[in-house]
Amino acid sequence: MASGDMRAAVPENIDGAGLRVAIVRARWNDEIVGRLADGVHRGLTALGVTDVAEHSVPGCFEIPFGAKVIAESGTVDAIVCIGAVIRGETTHYEIVSEGCASGVQDAQLTTGVPVALGILTVENDEQAMARSQGPGEHNVGEEAALVAVEMARLAERMRS
Repeated sequence: MASGDMRAAVPENIDGAGLRVAIVRARWNDEIVGRLADGVHRGLTALGVTDVAEHSVPGCFEIPFGAKVIAESGTVDAIVCIGAVIRGETTHYEIVSEGCASGVQDAQLTTGVPVALGILTVENDEQAMARSQGPGEHNVGEEAALVAVEMARLAERMRS
């Protein structure tokens, strides 16, 4: 496994069967986000999750609101957020990436629904492509799927 690969840190007995998972994906940087979405679907399928709803929002800044309203709907056990913020020539990168990360954190803490952060914050397209690879390669979306299932099971154990 590659260095930093989440699969090494996830217990082998994690099972997502019966969980309802939503994906909130940004449309901005759609090629990269599509690759992340493929990874999320691979990860969820590998864990036995079959009830998956996918929702799109304009960009990463809108992801926290999408995640929060979906979490508040009571229709999901976990949410996976995916998007890509690529540094440009202005401070827009910092504003969007920090707002997205803190908004996702707030959404899960205020609703009690696990929200996995599969948002790439990278310097360039090459870094984004390296973190959104195909099967058996590094894909942050696949890692976020594993995190969502593990945290949903933790919440389920603690609430029962």
